[in-house]
Amino acid sequence: MTQMMRAVEITKPGGPDVLQLTERPIPEPEAGQVVIKVAYAGVNRPDALQRAGAYDPPPGASDLPGLEASGEVVTVGAGVEGLSVGDTVCALLPGGGYAEYVATPAAHCLPVPKGMGMKEAACLPETFFTVWSNVFMRGGLKAGERFLVHGGSSGIGTTAIQLANAFGARVFATAGSDEKCAACVGLGAEKAINYRDEDFVAALRAEGGANLILDMVGGDYIPRNVKTLAEDGRLVQIAFLQGPKAELNFALMMVKRLTLTGSTLRPQSDLAKAAIARDLHEAVWPLLEAGKVAPVMDSEFDLAEASAAHARMESSGHIGKIVLNVAG
Repeated sequence: MTQMMRAVEITKPGGPDVLQLTERPIPEPEAGQVVIKVAYAGVNRPDALQRAGAYDPPPGASDLPGLEASGEVVTVGAGVEGLSVGDTVCALLPGGGYAEYVATPAAHCLPVPKGMGMKEAACLPETFFTVWSNVFMRGGLKAGERFLVHGGSSGIGTTAIQLANAFGARVFATAGSDEKCAACVGLGAEKAINYRDEDFVAALRAEGGANLILDMVGGDYIPRNVKTLAEDGRLVQIAFLQGPKAELNFALMMVKRLTLTGSTLRPQSDLAKAAIARDLHEAVWPLLEAGKVAPVMDSEFDLAEASAAHARMESSGHIGKIVLNVAG
């Protein structure tokens, strides 16, 4: 008889209320995969996009939302080395995190950092993979450079501020309230700009311009980012909260020798994600274990309250990460 588990599924494209508790068969690992008994699952913007019908899972991935989780390895697939039943891990997932059990490539699992709880560890993979691959691997951030991150109080933003600061950059952030700006400064930003009453373009140009910008807003931020960049600056685009289209004067790109790039994490190959995992384990896990960097926690919801967790995230009132308590 097939063993069943509790899970949250997307019943149809729509708002948070389309997330409903259901029962699904416990997954079996394919070759190279492990199955994790989930303790906590992180809640991220791509989950909301998938729920709204705007971000389909890649071929072969679970249709359940959830791109990161922490828990205990309970089954190991063929060909897996370095992981055993009983190991506690946090993992980047192809989907399926809003469930009691999830299958994922073993190479996308990382050990829970020493001294860190399962709740905090569940918040690491999606944001740390995204920030490391875009700010450092793609964006090439170096010590002493001026780095601007938009949405500084989000899960991505709080991670980017801390990592950029830890690696010696001068960090600037935008956020939508004085409380959020104060949180950004507390995490290591030299200056946080409340975009409701200050122009980030002028603020950064007064400092000599940004060498690197990490943007998840898009829309009219795109031409403003290009104006903000210093010569030889780089813009890395990772999302479009205000839409992917903008009118842009490309002459500025030529005159200032700019690099405009971007990426999404989920569609990348398993090998590419494994390479990011190795980099993180080597460069960032020691910072986490030393307490120099830590996930900023906003709120916790039970698995059955996934719709409330999504409503919290989409209200944009949160600072840091939202998690689902799956194990209870």
